[in-house]
Amino acid sequence: MVTSKNYRELGLNAKEYRKIIDILKREPTPTELAMFSVQWSEHCGYIHSRKMLKLLPKTGKYQTLIGEDSGGIIVDDLAIIFKMESHNHPSQVEPRQGAATGVGGIIRDIFTAGARPIALLDSLRFGPLSDPYNRFLLNGVVDGIQFYGNCVGIPTVGGEIYFNDSYSGNCLVNVMCIGVAKKDKLSRARAFGAGNYIMYAGSSTGRDGIGGCSILASQDFKECEEKRPTVQIGDPFTEKCLIEATLEALSTGYILGIKDMGAAGLTCATSEMASAGNSGIEVELQSVPRREENMAPWEVMMSESQERMLLCIKKGKENYIKNIFLKWGLTAAVLGRVTTDNMVKIKDKGKVVVEVQADALTNTPMYSVSFKKPDYLSKINKLNINKIIQPKDFNQILLKLLGSPSIASKEWAYQQYDHMVQTNSVVLPGSDAAVLRLKGTAKAVAATTDCNSLYCYLNPYRGAQIAVAEAARNLVCSGAEPAAVTDCLNFGNPKKEDRFWQFKNCVEGIASACRFFHIPVVSGNVSFYNESPKGAIFPTPAIGMIGIVDDVSKICTQYFKREGEIIVLLGNAKEEIGGSEYLKEIHGLIKGDAPDLELHLEKAVQRTAGEAIRKGLISSAHDCSEGGLAVALAECCISNKDKFVGAIIDNLNFKIRTDALLFGESQSRIILSCHENYVEKLRIIAGKNKAPFRIIGATGGTELRILNKDKEIIGLGLEKLSQKWRESLERYIVTQNSEKISKDAPEKGCNYA
Repeated sequence: MVTSKNYRELGLNAKEYRKIIDILKREPTPTELAMFSVQWSEHCGYIHSRKMLKLLPKTGKYQTLIGEDSGGIIVDDLAIIFKMESHNHPSQVEPRQGAATGVGGIIRDIFTAGARPIALLDSLRFGPLSDPYNRFLLNGVVDGIQFYGNCVGIPTVGGEIYFNDSYSGNCLVNVMCIGVAKKDKLSRARAFGAGNYIMYAGSSTGRDGIGGCSILASQDFKECEEKRPTVQIGDPFTEKCLIEATLEALSTGYILGIKDMGAAGLTCATSEMASAGNSGIEVELQSVPRREENMAPWEVMMSESQERMLLCIKKGKENYIKNIFLKWGLTAAVLGRVTTDNMVKIKDKGKVVVEVQADALTNTPMYSVSFKKPDYLSKINKLNINKIIQPKDFNQILLKLLGSPSIASKEWAYQQYDHMVQTNSVVLPGSDAAVLRLKGTAKAVAATTDCNSLYCYLNPYRGAQIAVAEAARNLVCSGAEPAAVTDCLNFGNPKKEDRFWQFKNCVEGIASACRFFHIPVVSGNVSFYNESPKGAIFPTPAIGMIGIVDDVSKICTQYFKREGEIIVLLGNAKEEIGGSEYLKEIHGLIKGDAPDLELHLEKAVQRTAGEAIRKGLISSAHDCSEGGLAVALAECCISNKDKFVGAIIDNLNFKIRTDALLFGESQSRIILSCHENYVEKLRIIAGKNKAPFRIIGATGGTELRILNKDKEIIGLGLEKLSQKWRESLERYIVTQNSEKISKDAPEKGCNYA
């Protein structure tokens, strides 16, 4: 007999359990109860978030593709498929394997759509590096990403890493993958056609990852040690073989449907493929290849062992497809067949252990959630800028900001990634966006990930809008036309009214910005329950965006190329320092409001930069973001480590405070450099688009000099700037890691307060 303890331990409440009994007209078997628990979890069923997600636009400038596990756009005869997902809690428990299996899982979502994966990006968040366990997490996560991505042969070409105290006890590991296919060669995650076979392919099944989606990803995160068995173990070499075998098998035309056995494993794959195909599935669990003995039926159905696929095969072609997977050194076995009764029937040694309507598992409860504006906002949104004392030495402030972990160069991380494998990379990590050639065409795809969670903490709606706007701005600075979005929405417990208010406002902000820019959201992921004993993370709606470059010869990068060129600022500087890195790092304050965002101004600035780049007028383009104008100018001077180019900025003349001028994070700003012969052409383009245009200086020399009203306020050598920016993160990690982290550090870190 099922007790309340049984179903509550699986994450179900009494009302949900009663609904299961109503559906079945009887008590569930242990395996059925386990299957309902995972399918009705937040991670699989989006039971608290689905209503809000319906606000996100699905159409845009390009024809969109919305699949079961990923989405994309059509560009000529190609499909660009991409998605971002989270692996937060597993990475907090076991950082190397958590991050590695996050990479493996998102790759499978791409190649099961029939697309060859060509690139990875990541969006990472950690607590302050002064904490040894946060350093342990950072090292482990970066190691896991490089291990899996490098071994499987997919380049990691971009991403972001931020540090904030709210992530101590709950790091964020969001991974994005991009793939390319011929538009008429895509596959779906469906099972249909009575008598067709259901086949298992890939690695064998073990007990690793059992309950990962319901226990680890759909509940508040507190203790680590007890959750370690729910973390999966990945094998990138098997995944590489699985990619090649799957794409070869798909090319035969004999595979009618295919799905990764990721979250909820065989439970999710059988129920969702049957439901999507308006059919039923019958399988025998004794046919499932296993690497552990005496696994109970519910364990087989719940296992999240990695590198496994479920396929629907044309009847009579099962041995042909099986032999392809065997040729690649993978297991393959026929588990059952497609039926017409819309039931998921699971047998073990011929005995029926599950018999339930597929739709009953996939049509999950959908809750209306109450929400309330957080009390903290009434206090922290108040910022009297006149009480902020301006520093006397702005040189030292710039150096300190360049050396702060969130702004400092992330070369320490990305130099560990193979970003040249497959030879598609045109713009490497370290610029505003990565650019990858689409082989066989003159086009390229640009990609970026963006989100300033501090802005979202202060103003969730505007912060989410800024995440979309900045992602688009980064793509434009590379020469791309922003095309489509995938999102990874990381928040606290949705059952707490203030947390859901943050989620609601962020989704509404994303929806409004995407509609304004006519950019669809084609895929994504929701990650709730990102909390530790000290509280919830800052709301972090990470945006992954791709753009299309029509002519790969017209791309642009952020660094100054040569001396004697004119430096132009598109956009305005406003007297605002709320939510800035300057206010946080220098004054120790997280206060004020997120920067103002005028979407029409943003569009004008982006159109101006994009048109100028396409016409070949621009040598460099770089957006202003964290750290403000001074940091952006420093990055323009030093981000090409092979050739530094200095600058003299002598025509700012904005009537605002000096600290706001240098370090304020006003939005909708792009720094351009061009030959003096092109300045008037650029001015005309800006005037046509009604974009603010200002010549602020010229490139040259071995320093960055910034003058305001003929007084030098910044004067620093490029070598000094580069050393501070380029070496701070690595030096901090290496120096701090001299404090040996004991073998019980994970337990200590998990109880971080």
